[in-house]
Amino acid sequence: MPELASAGRRPALPDPIFLATAIEAVLEAGRIQMASFGKDGLRIDKKGAIDLVTEVDLAVERRFRAFIGQRFPDHAILAEELGGPGPGTTASHCWIYDPIDGTTNFAHGLPIFCSSLALEIDGVVTGGAIYDPTREELFTAERGGGAYLNGRRLAVTGADALIDALLCTGFHYDVHGSGESVLALFATFVRRARAVRRLGSAALDLCYVAAGRFDGFWEDRLKPWDIAAGALIVEEAGGRVSGLAGEPFDVRKGELVTANATLQPQLLEVIRAHRAGGGQGIA
Repeated sequence: MPELASAGRRPALPDPIFLATAIEAVLEAGRIQMASFGKDGLRIDKKGAIDLVTEVDLAVERRFRAFIGQRFPDHAILAEELGGPGPGTTASHCWIYDPIDGTTNFAHGLPIFCSSLALEIDGVVTGGAIYDPTREELFTAERGGGAYLNGRRLAVTGADALIDALLCTGFHYDVHGSGESVLALFATFVRRARAVRRLGSAALDLCYVAAGRFDGFWEDRLKPWDIAAGALIVEEAGGRVSGLAGEPFDVRKGELVTANATLQPQLLEVIRAHRAGGGQGIA
């Protein structure tokens, strides 16, 4: 029987080979990314009007799939470019992977992107690693074991008022069709917070909350690979993570609001009041 946190004990940590595997994978992804970053001739295709994919996204993901297939052939993979396990999959372990989070930035030569990897065991994300190769920053976490940046323990900020908070958000790829509602909520937070930023990588946004660089973050219409590792890193840094209405966080629902335990309810209240006033903001 696993040890229970309610009994005053930490939950048992996963097998250390899993975090080691995640770290190895994202570091290798960073090496491949940097070999092409900023170079001429990069092939860039469109998955949607403003949703890009590069040859590097595909190369990194294919390398990762081969790596996991060799090391853990019975594990499933859910990743951005080549999909995930289909109906009827019975694997207890699932790797949730984004080969490049921040592809638009990468394609434009903007050095804000990363590789993000989480391991889900029996439906629970137990470990994750995110690597930003341009800053050589490796963020890691294991459930019950804390969150770290290059081996240094992380903690969210103690900001207790929105007016003192630096927030971050992102816009989904169909923003051209729902821009007014998205911008309305963005404007509401701009008027309430010290400042609001948009970097273009949800995984790094979450890491920056965990590292105390941002005080809070909200976004919706995300995918599991955008947020699985980052949400765990924030939780293990002492942050609170929920859905947009305050419900328990669900990585497959693709929405979240996060900050410290004092500030996060204030973000939720802004969203609730905005919706109640007729500004849907986020659907």
